[in-house]
Amino acid sequence: MTTVTPNITGKKVNVLVYSGNGTTVESVRHCLYSLRRLLAPHYAVIPVTGDMLIREPWTLTCALLVIPGGADLGYCRTLNGVGNRRIEQFVQRGGAYLGFCAGGYYGCHRCEFEVGDKTMQVIGERELSFFPGTCRGGAFEGFVYHSEGGARAAELKVSKDALSVGTVPDVFRAYYNGGGVFVDASKYADKKVEVLASYTEELNVDPGEGAAAVIYRKIGEGAAILTSPHPEFAAANLDRNANGPEYAKLVDALAADDKSRTDFLKACLSKLGLQVSQDTTTVPSLSSLHLSAADPADTETFLSSLDDVITKDGKEKYLKDENDTFRIEKYGVWSMEKLEESLPDDSKESPKDAAEPGIVDYNAILKRLVVHDELPSSKITPYFNHHSFYSNLKQYQSQSREGASEFGSHIMYGEVITSTNTILEKNAQLLRRLPNGFTATATTQIAGRGRGSNVWVSPAGSLIFSTVVRHPVEKLQSAPVIFIQYLAAMAIVKGIKSYDKGYENLPVKLKWPNDVYALDPENPEKQKYTKICGILINSHFSGNEYISVVGIGINATNTSPTTSLNALVSRFLPNRPAPVTLEKLLARILTTFEEMYIRFLRTGFDKGFEDIYYSDWLHMHQVVTLEEEGGARARIKGITRDYGLLLAEELGWNDRPTGRVWQLQSDSNSFDFFRGLVKRKI
Repeated sequence: MTTVTPNITGKKVNVLVYSGNGTTVESVRHCLYSLRRLLAPHYAVIPVTGDMLIREPWTLTCALLVIPGGADLGYCRTLNGVGNRRIEQFVQRGGAYLGFCAGGYYGCHRCEFEVGDKTMQVIGERELSFFPGTCRGGAFEGFVYHSEGGARAAELKVSKDALSVGTVPDVFRAYYNGGGVFVDASKYADKKVEVLASYTEELNVDPGEGAAAVIYRKIGEGAAILTSPHPEFAAANLDRNANGPEYAKLVDALAADDKSRTDFLKACLSKLGLQVSQDTTTVPSLSSLHLSAADPADTETFLSSLDDVITKDGKEKYLKDENDTFRIEKYGVWSMEKLEESLPDDSKESPKDAAEPGIVDYNAILKRLVVHDELPSSKITPYFNHHSFYSNLKQYQSQSREGASEFGSHIMYGEVITSTNTILEKNAQLLRRLPNGFTATATTQIAGRGRGSNVWVSPAGSLIFSTVVRHPVEKLQSAPVIFIQYLAAMAIVKGIKSYDKGYENLPVKLKWPNDVYALDPENPEKQKYTKICGILINSHFSGNEYISVVGIGINATNTSPTTSLNALVSRFLPNRPAPVTLEKLLARILTTFEEMYIRFLRTGFDKGFEDIYYSDWLHMHQVVTLEEEGGARARIKGITRDYGLLLAEELGWNDRPTGRVWQLQSDSNSFDFFRGLVKRKI
C-alpha cells in the first residue's frame, strides 16, 4: 500500500500572548489591545497559558510569541525546562519572540533586579538567553509591585538606522514601570545584537556602555526583541486619576506621543517579520442585533416564549441573562434612526485628550435586540441581505429529501457582535428558549472563540454563525452527541461543494476532528493545504435534552489571514461560476447540516456517514507519532462509529502492524498533522 501524507501548510497566522503564572492582568490586556489593532486582520492575537505552550502543538502556526509584563520568577516556575526549550526551538527555526518589561528580563542571560533591596531583590540566570548579557533594573527608582508609584513616561531615543521599515520617530515617550537596562548592549554587536532605542535620562543603575532600552537579536532563523519600557501601553487605557496629579501629567505626556509610540511598535513588529496593518485597526463598536424569521409571524411567538424572564422598566423590556443584558425592542415602535449603532458615550472610558477609545468591557454593554415582524431591509442591515438569505433557504429546503425546515428559520444578525457562540451559549435563559436550528450570524465579531483560547476580530468577509441543536436524551446511545462536530464539518464541506454547479470540484477537505482545509491556491503545485474553517461546539444538559451551540467560521470572501473560498473558485474552477455570497452559503450549509442531522437521529453514524466522512478526509493511512505512548509510530485507520474515536494502528519493525490499536478522543488529544504528531492535551 502506498501511503500518501497530506502536505498541510502551517501558515503562521497566530500571535500568542502568554497569560499564565507571573503575568499581570493589565499587562496582558494592553498587549492584546495594541497587537490586535496593529496586526488585524492578518493574525489572530490569542492569550495562551503555560500548559498550552508546554503541551500543545502551537509552534508551526505561530508567527510571534509575546511574553508581557509581570514578575519573571513566575515565568521561570512555569516554563523552565520543557517550556523554554520549545520557545528556544521555535525561535531558532524561524519564529519571533517579543518580551515586554518582565518578558524582557526573562529573555536575557541574566536578570538583576533591585539588587541590595532584600524585599524585592531578584538575581539569577535565565534559560532563554536571547540577549547574551544582563538586564539590570529598575532603570529608574521608585518601583512598587502592583502600583503606579514608580511609573513614568520614559523618554527614548530611537536608533533609526536599525529600524528602516516604516516611519519611526527620533524621540518618544513610553510608559515605564520597573523595567531594566540591557547592560553593555552595544558591545554584543558581534553576536547580532542591535540597539533599537536607548534611555535619554539618567538611570538609577549602572548601564555599562550606552543605555539600551530596547534591543533586537537575530537567533538562528528567527529573532527576538526585548524591551524594558512598555511601548504597547496606550494612554487611552490608563486612568489619569489613578495616582494623583503627577500621574495625570504622565498620561498626558504619553497621549501626546501616541502616534510616535505606535509607529515605533509597528517598526519593531515589521523588523520581526510580521505583516503590520498600514492603517491601525479601529476598535469596533457593537451594533444592534436583529431578530427575524422565515415566517415573520414566528418572531411574535418567540417574544412570547421570553415573557417569564423579561423584566420591565416603564415601557422598556429587558432580558438580564448570565453574560449579557438585552433590551428588547420591536422594530417600528422606535424609529431606527434613533437607535445608536455604537457604544453609549458613558461606556467609553478613554481619558481626556486620549487619541483613541480604550479597552472596553463588551460583556458589560447593553445589547439591543430588535425584533422584526417583517424582513429587515438592506438599508437597516447593509452587509447582510435578509431577503436573499431566506429566499435561498426556502429553495434549498424545498429540495431537501429529509424535509429540512428548522435550521436557519430564525436568525439573529448583528453587523458587529462580541461572539455568536457567546451570545447564545453563555446566556442560559435565552438559550433554553431558542428553537431548534436558531442561528446567530454576524459580519464582524470582536471576541470570537476558538478551541482552548479566545480570538479577537473575525474580519468582514468571513461567514460567522452559531446554530442551536437540541439533541434528545433518548438518542444518546443510538446517536451520540459527540458526532455533532463531525456532522457540522461534513455539512460545511458538502454545503460548499453543492453551493453551485462546478463547486463539487473545489479541493476542500476535512481534518480530524472538525477543521476544514483547502488546497492552497497560491501553491497548488506543492499540494499544500491550509485551514479555511474552524468549528467550536459547546453542549449543555437541560431537562430531557442536550443543547449544543455549534459555532462555525469560514473564510468565504476574506483573503486574510489564510485564503478564501472565492480565491479557490478563482484559481480552481475554469468556468468561473459566480463568486460566493455569504447569504447563499449560509443557507446551503444550514440545510445540508439539518438534512444530515435528521438522518443521524434516525440511523446513527452508520456506514453511509462513515463513507461520506472518509471521502473528504485528509489523512487516511497517515503515519504519525503518538507522544503519550512513548513516541510509538502508528498508522491512522479511521474513526470508530460508536463514539468517533480516532483509530491508530501501532507499527513495528519496517512499519509492519503489531496488532495493537489505540482509540484516541478528540477532546483530549490534539493532532499536529504538520509533523505527524498526536499529543495529549490538558
